[in-house]
Amino acid sequence: MQQVSLAWWIWLIAGVVLMVAETLTPTGFFMFFFGLGAVVTGILVALGLLPSFTIQGLVFIGISLVSIVLLRKPLLAKFHFRNKAHSVDSIVGEIAKALAAIPPQTAGKVELRGSCWSALNVGSEPIATDARCRVEKVDGLTLHVRV
Repeated sequence: MQQVSLAWWIWLIAGVVLMVAETLTPTGFFMFFFGLGAVVTGILVALGLLPSFTIQGLVFIGISLVSIVLLRKPLLAKFHFRNKAHSVDSIVGEIAKALAAIPPQTAGKVELRGSCWSALNVGSEPIATDARCRVEKVDGLTLHVRV
């Protein structure tokens, strides 16, 4: 009896450790589901539904794999986990400094975060040298700016 009681604690601890490890390491959002499988297995063991370690292992693997297949893509899409496409968009709304005058609807160069960027003046007013301009959009490596 003590061995079964200890087993469910081990499953729960392993599940929590895997879920926490997911937040600390860039694994591609897989360890969370193995943690989920371990927690569910631990609960089932605590309820006395999984008497042997072999059955516990099979249930753990089954729950983990099914949850990866059914839940991983929807959760990645919903929460944008580790999606590198969104990191560049974070500069929208920031203020850049024109390195040279940029007439309306013309390309030029601006400085932002200590780097030189290609920029397109999408506004109707010219941007003077050393003037501040706001980033409206990012298109590849070109910033769309206006006064």
